Parts: sequence; structure tokens; C-alpha cells
Amino acid sequence: MPADQDDAAPPALTREALARAALRVLERDGLAGLSMRKVAAEVGVKAASLYWHVRDKEELLDLLNDALMADVEAPPRTGDWRVQLRAYCERYRAHLLGRRDAAKVVAGRLAPGPNLLRLLEDQLDRLRGAGFSAADAAMVSYLLGAYVQGFVLQEQSPMAAAETTGTGRRQVADDAAERFRALPADEFPRLVAMADDLTGPDLDARFAFGLERILDGLAALLPPGRG
Repeated sequence: MPADQDDAAPPALTREALARAALRVLERDGLAGLSMRKVAAEVGVKAASLYWHVRDKEELLDLLNDALMADVEAPPRTGDWRVQLRAYCERYRAHLLGRRDAAKVVAGRLAPGPNLLRLLEDQLDRLRGAGFSAADAAMVSYLLGAYVQGFVLQEQSPMAAAETTGTGRRQVADDAAERFRALPADEFPRLVAMADDLTGPDLDARFAFGLERILDGLAALLPPGRG
């Protein structure tokens, strides 16, 4: 704990208030711009005061991780397990895409707060009800989260330098297709022939394709007649 911190914890400052402030800073400045100093300024205290509630920035990110899940709504319990898991993943992707750098915060982080615990309990209950063993249900929950987070991280990263200077993603993909088609066909026959297949599908189609293949594989884990 820093030596220059206040002698007493500010009574009005709570971990929940810090999390809300961190959310505002994240939305305004992105993860690269998130700092203890900026969060402290957001709640009107000195940075040293934050250390009564979080030890460092990593612990602040734990709070932020859970705060990002506060308004995630689980899908309705309608349809079979496959319909419900697909809806879970689609909603999670849309949620992460709708919040600046959210995927960078949550990817790989297991910091169970009340919001995450609520979602995990609901998801695991559905998986067990569908017939997955306890061990498989735990692995499935991890797999789906990792797939969505990883996909969002990739789709929010620039496809090429041209995108960082204003070229749209579709144009970047079309330019790549042109380069593939211009390759020597005797040396790169597949790239030339499959240029449109490689660059044509949009990210929604790519996400859906990967998710359906995961669901296909998960069906093999269920007892006969449940898959």
C-alpha cells in the first residue's frame, strides 16, 4: 500500500463506485488509457485513496471484468440445448462488441464477482440439464467463452495497416482477394482459385460457421438421443 495514502479510507468510496468509474474511463479512453489516476479523478479522489479498495490495476481490472457483465441477460430457456448455447454466444459477442475494449478486459480473466457468478450458474445449470456431465459442462462453459472472446479480439484488430488509415474492412478484404488472384497460378493454384472463398464471407458468417462446428462436436459428448 503506498506510503502517501490517506490515513483513513474515504467513507463514500466503494468498490462498486470504482467499477462504475472504471467503466466510464474504459469507454472514453480505452484499455490503454485506463489508469488508477484517471479512475481516481473520475470519482474525485487522489489515486492513493483507491488502494484502500484495490491493491493495484490488475485488481481494478478484476472489478471491471465483473462490472462489464452487469447488464448481460441470459437467453430465454426455450428450445433445446443447442439453441440456447447458440443464443448465449451470439448475445455475448454482441455485448463485447458494444463496449470499447471489453474483450481485452475479459479475455482469459477469471475473477468471479456477483454478475459473473449469476451467468455461470445459469449456464452450468442448462448444460447439466441438457445431459452434459459435470466435468464436460465446466469445459464447455470455458470453451464457449474462449471462442467468443477470441473471435471478438480478432475482429476488433486491424486486418492490415490500410484499415488504420481509414480503409474499410470490406475493401481490405477485397484488395487481398485481388492479390490472391494475381498470384502465379502454377505456384499458388489454391489461393488463386479460392480467392473469393477466403475473403468473401463476412464476420457474422465466420462466427456462425465456427460456432456451429463447436456445437456439432459438443453433441458427441451427450448420451444417445440427447445430442
